[in-house]
Amino acid sequence: MNRKHLAQHLLFHLAQAQMNGDRPNLQELVDEVRVRRGDVRATLTILHQQGLYDVVRRRLTLLGFAIARRIEADQLPELRPKKLVQIKAA
Repeated sequence: MNRKHLAQHLLFHLAQAQMNGDRPNLQELVDEVRVRRGDVRATLTILHQQGLYDVVRRRLTLLGFAIARRIEADQLPELRPKKLVQIKAA
């Protein structure tokens, strides 16, 4: 899993929730992206430090919202790339 990819997923889901008038908590975000709680928390902390997400208010900042709106669902990178099947030579 790549933290940049996780950040894109979180920004996308936070923007969708914010447009619906919702402020998801940590557990709801973990359930949405299906990633470990510690990884989600660490990524939210980084987004907060970069000024894209306000952890206290659980809302995207204006800059974070603008960036998140540019992310399209079908262009989100996979969080867990499919494993290559190991083929044994006979």
